[in-house]
Amino acid sequence: MDRRTLLQSLPAVALIPAAAWAGANPEQARTAAAAGTVFELRIYHPNEGKFDALLKRFREHTMRLFEKHGMKNVAYWTPLDDPLRGTTLIYILAHPSREAATSNWKAFVDDPEWQKVRDESEVNGKLVDKVDSTFMALTDFSPAL
Repeated sequence: MDRRTLLQSLPAVALIPAAAWAGANPEQARTAAAAGTVFELRIYHPNEGKFDALLKRFREHTMRLFEKHGMKNVAYWTPLDDPLRGTTLIYILAHPSREAATSNWKAFVDDPEWQKVRDESEVNGKLVDKVDSTFMALTDFSPAL
C-alpha cells in the first residue's frame, strides 16, 4: 500500500489526540513553525508475525531512547480497520529543526543501548519490513500540537 492510500484510509479524527500535545493555543503553532520545529510522520510495516514484538519494543525501549536523543514523542496510532489493522504502526516525532532530526537519528542509530535492544528484539528475525518517513512543518493556521 502506498503512502497516499494509507493516509487517505486514516480517519482524520485519529489525529485529534495529538492536538493536546502542547496546548490549544494557535500562537504555539506559529511559534513552533517560526522556530523551525519539524514533525516527522513515520509508518512502520512490520514483518509478518512481528507486530506485537514491535509494539513491545517501542513501549519498553524505543520511546525513551527517542527522547534521550532529542526526539519528542508526539503520538502513536494503530489502525482500527483492515487491511492495516494489526499490521501497521503510525507515529509522529517532533525535532527542533531538520538538521537536528538528522543529528538525532544518527545519535539514536549509533547508541549502543539501542543496538543492544534492537539485536535482542530481533534474535528471531527482523521486526520491520519497511519504514515510510515524511518530514512536515506546521502551517500558520494549524491548531497547536
